[in-house]
This record gives sequence, C-alpha cells and structure tokens, in this order.
Amino acid sequence: MRTTSNPAFRNLPTSGGGGNYAGFGQPYEAQQYGGYQGAPPTTGERPITIDDVVTKTATTLGVAILTGFVSAWLVLSGQVAPFALAVPGMLIGLVLALIIIFKRTPSGPMVLAYSAAEGVFLGAITGVFEAIFPGIAWQAILGTFGVFGAMLVVYKTGAIRVTPRLTKWIIGATVGVVVLMLGNLVMGLFGVNMGLRDGGTLAIIFSLVVIGIAAFSFLLDFEAANEMIRGAMPAKYAWLAAFGLMTTLVWLYLEILRLLSYFQND
Repeated sequence: MRTTSNPAFRNLPTSGGGGNYAGFGQPYEAQQYGGYQGAPPTTGERPITIDDVVTKTATTLGVAILTGFVSAWLVLSGQVAPFALAVPGMLIGLVLALIIIFKRTPSGPMVLAYSAAEGVFLGAITGVFEAIFPGIAWQAILGTFGVFGAMLVVYKTGAIRVTPRLTKWIIGATVGVVVLMLGNLVMGLFGVNMGLRDGGTLAIIFSLVVIGIAAFSFLLDFEAANEMIRGAMPAKYAWLAAFGLMTTLVWLYLEILRLLSYFQND
C-alpha cells in the first residue's frame, strides 16, 4: 500500500489478491506485495468493490449531514449553547478516530459513530458562523463538495497521477501546515500574533494553501481506496476508505468555512 498522509490508511494490511473490480478510474495494474504476485484472498470474505466504497462513503456522509443539520438548528434556534455540542462532538470524534486508526479490523458502527460525532461538532461550529454571517454555511458546503468533485474528476481522468514524489510532497506539506497551525496556537497563548488566523492577507494566503493541500490529499485517499480494490481486500475495508475520505472532508470544510469568514469580514 502506497504511503498516504491520511492516518486512516496507516493500518492497512500490505498483502491481498489481484482483484478484477473496477476502481476509481485509474488503469488496473497487477499488484505485487513483498516480491510476490497477489493471490486470491483465502479468508472467504467477498472482495471490496467500487460500489462498496461509494455506498459506505455516502452512508457516512449522510449520517454526518443529518447530525450536523440538527446540531446547527439547535444552535441557531438558541436551544443549546454551541460549546455544549462542539466540545463533546470534537472529543468523542477524536477518541473514535484514534480507535479506528489503531484498530486492526474496520468497524462499520464505529465509523458511523465517528461520523455522527463529527456532524455534531461541525453543525455547532457552522451554527455559530451562520449566525454571524448568514448564508456562509451553504457556501462552505457547496465549496467543499465542489472541490471533492473536481479532485475526483482529476483522479479519474489521470490529469494528475499519484506518484511517490507527489505523495511525499503532499505528506510533507501536510506536516508543515500542521506544525505552523500548532505553532500559531501556542504563540497565541502568549499573546503573539503570527498572522495566520487573523483574517489578514497572510491568513487568506495560508488558508488557500491549506485548502490546496487538503484538495490534493483527496488524490491520496482515492488511490488508497483504489489499491484496496485492486488488492481484492475484504469488503469491510470500504468502511476504512469512507472514514479516510470523511476525515479529509472535515478538514477541507472547516478551512473553507474559515476562509469565507475572512471575506465576510472585509
């Protein structure tokens, strides 16, 4: 399995069969693992297909959208304080994400629970932004799915191929922006403004860079899912693919929401 910046795929097994199932549009290449040609799975489990990935991803997103809508409505209607939803949703989502990442086998219920928690968290945050900047929520949602769709087309057409060099670049860029964000947070605690999150010109440029990195991360997610399919891994791993895509969507949505708020401030 090729390296990916998404921790969701770090615990994937490195062997599997050479499946004949259609992937995300990239040409099939016979896979070899450890110097040996892949052999059909012997576990008796049905191999993963593109339909499995699409169905599980749609289900995961549907749960997040549903809980997000309810959470945002509760915040906007004043029935619940934003932090009463955002903080538990964020913490529960983080704990579940760590369990999913380090768990040896994928769990559908756990992925759905993670999706529900993230939906509550995102809904509460969205409710706050929507109350301050009416209409920003729909702009952020459309922007997020627009980027997702565009990167899927880019991957399917092969306009940008996922190579080891590109993978290393995306991973390095991801680590870089995470370090900068953590540094900005720490410096902010001491009253030092690095200008990365204050809505100024530097903040806008930084957000655009982060959005670009998140967009390119979709290519790695698609490739990871495609390799699951080409390797004829068990169908249950579609939940892991859905989880990986969900984590990138959450990251992208929050950054687009933040960027739109900068322009609203202008």
